[in-house]
Amino acid sequence: RACAMAAGGRGWFRALALGVSFLKGLLIPAYYSTDFEVHRNWLAITHNLPLSQWYYEATSEWTLDYPPFFAWFEYALSHVAKYFDPQMLVIENLNYTSHATVLFQRLSVIFTDILFIYAVHECCRCVNGKRAAKDILEKPTFILAVLLLWNFGLLIVDHIHFQYNGFLFGLMLLSVARLCQKRYLEGALLFAVLLHFKHIYMYVAPAYGIYLLRSYCFTANNADGSLKWRSFSFLHVTLLGLIVCLVSALSLGPFLVLGQLPQVLSRLFPFKRGLCHAYWAPNFWALYNAMDKALTILGLKFNFLDHTKIPKASMTGGLVQEFQHTVLPSVTPLATLICTLIAILPSVFCLWFKPQGPRGFLQCLVLCALSSFMFGWHVHEKAILLAILPLSLLSIQRAKDAGIYLILTTTGHFSLFPLLFTPPELPIKVLLMLLFTVYSFSSLKSLFRREKPLLNWLETIYLIQLVPLEIFCEIIFPLTSWKWHFPFVPLLLTSVYCALGVTYAWLKLYVSVLTERIPVRQKAE
Repeated sequence: RACAMAAGGRGWFRALALGVSFLKGLLIPAYYSTDFEVHRNWLAITHNLPLSQWYYEATSEWTLDYPPFFAWFEYALSHVAKYFDPQMLVIENLNYTSHATVLFQRLSVIFTDILFIYAVHECCRCVNGKRAAKDILEKPTFILAVLLLWNFGLLIVDHIHFQYNGFLFGLMLLSVARLCQKRYLEGALLFAVLLHFKHIYMYVAPAYGIYLLRSYCFTANNADGSLKWRSFSFLHVTLLGLIVCLVSALSLGPFLVLGQLPQVLSRLFPFKRGLCHAYWAPNFWALYNAMDKALTILGLKFNFLDHTKIPKASMTGGLVQEFQHTVLPSVTPLATLICTLIAILPSVFCLWFKPQGPRGFLQCLVLCALSSFMFGWHVHEKAILLAILPLSLLSIQRAKDAGIYLILTTTGHFSLFPLLFTPPELPIKVLLMLLFTVYSFSSLKSLFRREKPLLNWLETIYLIQLVPLEIFCEIIFPLTSWKWHFPFVPLLLTSVYCALGVTYAWLKLYVSVLTERIPVRQKAE
């Protein structure tokens, strides 16, 4: 049974929400990435052109490559943008950045974050109240609200780097809350809508599909927790199918009628972009690439390789392109798909055969997100937030999950540092991460103070080593001559070191899920 927040608890939640909104306002003048121009261009495309040209327009290199619902979202925003500065809506005004344009786009992210704030509120209502505390600062609901609303990664990615992830994660967290509240159709509808806003959430679709099938389409279990096959509800399956079909028809139907569906799909899945993003995501392929570079250097040193046949372009040169490995076999999109499916399957089987209700669903969701992050094609470093945010919900329930959360969050957030490479943003990102990390460690340690330490000595040493790594990358390396000859080294070190931590957290969570014993009574429930 979900426990509502205490009667007087609304005040602190409003204070947290207003406080983080004020901080977002202070970040309006900060650096913004090329994603700022991406979204300005999409505003112009959807405002000026008919629907039939949205996915063909290519004046800018930043073509529309999000699903139709997000295009309509940009269309709606464009009708507000015209009151700030109509010139931002001119397609030919590439890299247009007037003060009014910056103000509008920053405010649009802050305003649409209202959905994220509401979703966090709903997630807090689902928190189990067994760990009730007298001090509001030690309440699991308060800790969860801070971990979500003040999440460091979401703050810098949306309100400095510039994106609309808060709005999208709001849809995801709200769908999670609805499933936890057993409002299955609402949860399914929200997730279906989310998929047509941003297709990266397909990574966690297996968790939603299996959980809805196990908990909603089959309505009862046997006494030993096994599935009662006779409880299958054809009506429930039909309702879920209708939701998926109606949402898909509303999103893709117009393009199907226009005969443009292949063009839309080619924009959504551009496999020519290459295995890794310009900034390496800290995943398995970062380790694979690093190994290839190391073997290449050794091969050249001992004359096993011909230097005239080695490509001069660096995989960390900032270019988004296809790349052929030198020593190790080159990786194809099909290979990454197979690896991702193999990595996801055990978590899906656990969700089916070891049902734990909402907790099991969250575990599977996080593992699906992490598995796709580890082995996916052209994964962005920002995709780590897809695992960090739902793992926040688990971190306040068990000490073991809290420890995994601290490892994943610290390394995942640190891996986002290269996104903000301008000197004025250095103290901002360091201070914000330091504050969030200190709070995460102190609050979760206090919550589980009666249990064993959240991290062992080896894990603690690994995380502490991030400090000298940051000092080297930001202060020492720029002062050396290596900066001109090996400019990729800081990014390489950051990605590879963080990849070790992310991989460890992924494996530790998997081991925890696979070896966990579920009481028969809990299975039946």
